[in-house]
Amino acid sequence: MNRTVVITCALTGAGDTVGKSEHVPVTPEQIAESGIAAARAGAAIVHVHVRDPETGAGSREVALYRKAVELIRAADVDVVVNTTAGMGGDLVLDPASPTTILPGTDLVSGVERLAHVGEVRPDICTLDCGSLNFGDGSLVYVSTPDILRDGARRIQELGVRVEMEVFDTGHLWFARQLVEEGLIDPPPMFQLCMGIPYGAPADPRLLATMVQQLPPDAVWASFALGAMQMPWVAQSVLLGGHVRVGLEDNLYLSRGVKATNAQLVERARTIIEAMGASVATPEQAREILRLPAGAGR
Repeated sequence: MNRTVVITCALTGAGDTVGKSEHVPVTPEQIAESGIAAARAGAAIVHVHVRDPETGAGSREVALYRKAVELIRAADVDVVVNTTAGMGGDLVLDPASPTTILPGTDLVSGVERLAHVGEVRPDICTLDCGSLNFGDGSLVYVSTPDILRDGARRIQELGVRVEMEVFDTGHLWFARQLVEEGLIDPPPMFQLCMGIPYGAPADPRLLATMVQQLPPDAVWASFALGAMQMPWVAQSVLLGGHVRVGLEDNLYLSRGVKATNAQLVERARTIIEAMGASVATPEQAREILRLPAGAGR
């Protein structure tokens, strides 16, 4: 069991959730405000996507990241900033003619996906460690071994810590390969992402198996979608890991009750402390991850 637990709050994501909850932040100002509130509630790390302020759709626009991160860093609260680097991997194919690329495709190189990371220099950024049939339909998330190696090298050059996002068991295999090739700085940081159709299902037995496959010096967290978000907090802590909650993964505090990011962090904190563990401060999170003190501020 983990006795000092880092809470990450994933603030908004890029999914089609804006119309489903009034609490999903859209503008850089709203994203920053929600992140600051989550930090005050006990999140040591905030995971930042940005959205087009006009449409609410996920965006790779560097200026939006710059504004959101500047506002978070200017606040009177300390928090570790973790930005996505997963945007730019969407490929939508015509099932009747698979060589035909459909609207909704946003597919760029691994290095181009990191344009905002080079600009804002977060403490951490993600690396989605494999391709995936992303839900029903014809959307494929594309992240090939060569794309991932190029991205990992660029992140190392920027001096940013990688959080390897693992959506299936094969992704974990390749993430370990990146570590063995020296493309991931120690300690390797893994996020085990469960319940995303059609990746690894949210099965506690599978989580335990994946944890057994991690390198001995790994720092890891996990999360699951929807109603499994809070049970997964307990699962992660029991198995020795850290946790992630937030509106990217779940919109509800309880059945029919829509949540804010701060409320989800508060609920996770209640679970962690009821288990006899403590919630890590940002300073403790930096020590666990070997991040420079006050990095990025």
